[in-house]
Amino acid sequence: MATLSNEVKAFMVQALACFDTPSQVAAAVREQFGIELTRQKCESYDPTKSAGRDLAKRWVTMFHDTRQRFRDDTADIPIANRAFRLRALGRMAERAENTKNLALAAQLMEQAAKETGGAYTNKQQVDLSSADGSMSPAAPTGVDAALVKALVDKLVD
Repeated sequence: MATLSNEVKAFMVQALACFDTPSQVAAAVREQFGIELTRQKCESYDPTKSAGRDLAKRWVTMFHDTRQRFRDDTADIPIANRAFRLRALGRMAERAENTKNLALAAQLMEQAAKETGGAYTNKQQVDLSSADGSMSPAAPTGVDAALVKALVDKLVD
């Protein structure tokens, strides 16, 4: 196999940094440059994999810079924004209602409710308050007072 040009190497490093799989990268290189590569060869340009542990420093730097930029730029992608998704769901639900497709409208409304309720996020809400609204722990229920006294007496002895 002939050596790869820096242009092809940079293409592979950037694609892998954007979370493309080695198979996807091999297909993209075939389409873009007309070069047939194995997925193993492509994986060797990913420094987060054991196959890429000996990757040149310039490619490692490019990989990490590209990955950081990719993660930071998701805010610029409209569909990554909840308000954008809700507006689109609203338009779709309205169109479904107008065409009398009530089942689809109901599904879209349910999806919008899940979206606003945080069902599509990895955030967790923990309610630490007790039933009466205070932060004090709930009183034990169904506790046998004689048993508790016997245990306390045994511990004291």
